[in-house]
Amino acid sequence: MLTEIFYHSDNFCKEYKKYLQNIGISRDKKGKREPKDKLSLSEIMTIVIYFQHSKFRTFKDYYFFLKSYHNNAFRNLVSYNRLVELQKKILVPLMLFFSMNCSKNATKISFIDSTSLKVCHNKRIYSNKVFKNVASRGKTSVGWFYGFKLHLVINEYGEIVGFHITPGNVADNNLKIVSKLTKNICGKLFGDKGYLSEKLFKTLYKKGISLITKIRKNMKNKLMDFYDKIL
Repeated sequence: MLTEIFYHSDNFCKEYKKYLQNIGISRDKKGKREPKDKLSLSEIMTIVIYFQHSKFRTFKDYYFFLKSYHNNAFRNLVSYNRLVELQKKILVPLMLFFSMNCSKNATKISFIDSTSLKVCHNKRIYSNKVFKNVASRGKTSVGWFYGFKLHLVINEYGEIVGFHITPGNVADNNLKIVSKLTKNICGKLFGDKGYLSEKLFKTLYKKGISLITKIRKNMKNKLMDFYDKIL
């Protein structure tokens, strides 16, 4: 699996670097090129992705596992602290890599939901400076939080079909966000009550997507196919 992940990551990084070269090479204030890291971009991406397939709960334990048992695969493995610092470099390419590969998992049955990405505890909202003017307060079924929302669409096999990150105050049934998430799917889309919206339902229906949700207590009940109810 490690070799397979690196193969796909390396092919993507080659195309990504070509794209960056067409835009221009980043330089510092003195006009010199940035120092070259010991680990390549594809190697850092491989390490981060492979961590999700490992059974380790902490990245630090996973790092020492790599150092002990995969030393031949990563001969230029840097220190743990340096590796943590290098992870920020792959944020943009990693999201592009996931977006390109997620669309391949589209089937006729999809599920949509969102989860909170908390920046800090609610008591430290006003003193916290991380993601200031970017993150926002939002509310989920478990209460208020400060940070972002991860919107996710998966198929019936649990594979990711699409994802999007927004400030915490963006509603689940936001038409613009849901349209982006469902641009590559068709068939039936199942969600919770947070996706109830007549406008959203009609928009998706025109695209060949049937949005199926539960109803609120003050709404009239409608007949639903038994198979859809189970899903």
